[in-house]
Amino acid sequence: MDEVLTERMCAEVPGEIVVFAIGMRINRWWKVWRWLPVLAEMPPMLREQAADPAIGLLSVRPVFGFRNIGVLQHWQTAEHLHIYAHQAGGTHLGAWRRFNERIGTSGDVGIWHETYVVPAGHSESVFVNMPRYGLGVAGTLHPPKGARASARKRLAGTRS
Repeated sequence: MDEVLTERMCAEVPGEIVVFAIGMRINRWWKVWRWLPVLAEMPPMLREQAADPAIGLLSVRPVFGFRNIGVLQHWQTAEHLHIYAHQAGGTHLGAWRRFNERIGTSGDVGIWHETYVVPAGHSESVFVNMPRYGLGVAGTLHPPKGARASARKRLAGTRS
């Protein structure tokens, strides 16, 4: 289990960061044979990403909802994410091809992603009674004092 940090902390990311959310929505839950293979595609991609620090993945967290299963990731740059998604022989392209072949536009299960490019100085965070999480994994932790004492100060103090 990750160590819970009981003191209040904020995270700073030195430059641009990319927030990438990706997931699936089970539209027809009774068609397990349709959506379970789609769900099974994500763990190999996550293992592939975690195996190579140079790939640019900084943090990853699962996200669950009633019909939704997803992952929230932080990447070093949009270029790192693009290179990963399009690498020949990588797991992503194969998973994408299989989804289109098996599911296509049937409506049984949907997939989605959103990409947010956050320029340097345009993010802030605070944590208490939490393990390192999100930007806390991607960046450097500091006590929120002085110029880091509030969200407003953290954002104003890092913009150039």
